[in-house]
Parts: sequence; structure tokens; C-alpha cells
Amino acid sequence: MKPEAIGAPLPNRSCPLCGGPNACAPAQAGSFDTPCWCREVTVSPWARAQVSSNQGQSCLCPRCAQLKAGTTPAAADAPDQAPHTSASTTPKR
Repeated sequence: MKPEAIGAPLPNRSCPLCGGPNACAPAQAGSFDTPCWCREVTVSPWARAQVSSNQGQSCLCPRCAQLKAGTTPAAADAPDQAPHTSASTTPKR
């Protein structure tokens, strides 16, 4: 759905997935005449499905718009905790 299809910019400035700022320039300006990051990216189908029940209430943030299936905003921020060792790097005796 194109942003203009909803009539006016959504006033809520928080991402419905992570709760962070959604960086929606039209919401801040109150007009779709303002350029926005969302017109330059393709929102992942998985991310769009996660907010289908909230559709028309708030825009996603740039980071959450790019989430892939099976990830969460919190998981995307977490550092990799797995050890970086591999059996293939251990010399055989």
C-alpha cells in the first residue's frame, strides 16, 4: 500500500515492532509532500505481516522494515554470542 492511500500521514511516531522512533518524515511534517526513507526501500513481506493488525496506526522504522522471517527487533540488536571456533580450523594429529 502506498502511503498516500491512507489519506494523511500517521501521527504515531513509534515503530509498532520495536517501539523506537520510526523516522517518518511525513508524520513529523504532517504532509506526504515531504520525502521519506520508506519510498526508497522495499519493506519485507514478513515485517509487513507482523503489523497487519496495526495497519493504519503507525509506520515501521527503517530497521524493522528490513527484518526477515524468524528475527525480532531485539534479536537484530543482540551481539553474536556463539563461539567462533570450527572443527575445520583445528589441526588433525
